[in-house]
Amino acid sequence: METPGPAALSAVRDAYGRRAQEYASLLGAVESLAEADIALVREWALAIEGPVHDVGCGPGQWTHLLRGLGADARGIDPVAEFVELARATYPGESFSVGRAEAIGADEGTIGGVLAWYSLIHTAPENLPDALRELHRILAPGGGLAVGFFEGPDLLPFEHAVTTAFFWPMDRLVGRLHGHPHRDAHRSRLTAARSDPRAPRLTRGCRRPRSRGADRRPSSACSGIAWSHAL
Repeated sequence: METPGPAALSAVRDAYGRRAQEYASLLGAVESLAEADIALVREWALAIEGPVHDVGCGPGQWTHLLRGLGADARGIDPVAEFVELARATYPGESFSVGRAEAIGADEGTIGGVLAWYSLIHTAPENLPDALRELHRILAPGGGLAVGFFEGPDLLPFEHAVTTAFFWPMDRLVGRLHGHPHRDAHRSRLTAARSDPRAPRLTRGCRRPRSRGADRRPSSACSGIAWSHAL
């Protein structure tokens, strides 16, 4: 399986590194987060048991929110400048440099993984590598929440920082289900935004405890939400 090339990863990392301070000033506080996003992440997080990894944590605002909800949360980001800002802004909380494809936690030890718009720059052919690692570290009953931009076609677009991708809902669902541990998980998805400039909503995946019931999305969502035992 192809892994993200050093040039592609370096380009994304460098693009965010150059604008890390600007990004943090605009979006790096809990107060800057959309209320709809907070409500969705709160609902997801309160159902998680065990440690939580905020993968692609940026300047640390979601990690801080998760800890405020009582989660044993740790932030991970490939951009060293973000990690430095997060440590300075939220002293005493845990932040480290790392990437989704190689987190390094022991298998089955993490209660929840939040990948909140942190995979939007990952090329479609490389996304399975990240999802494989995220599912590998999840404990039974653990949950994965993934935020992305929804569009009718799988296409790149010029994000404010660097190229990102629109995903059709059904195609991303297929990728979430298509990892090596698919028989041990259930997926729970809550829709993404189609406008890159709009407040973002979320997506999630969880390992099974019991059979799930269908759910309708909140009015703030642009797609569907359900849980389904695979």
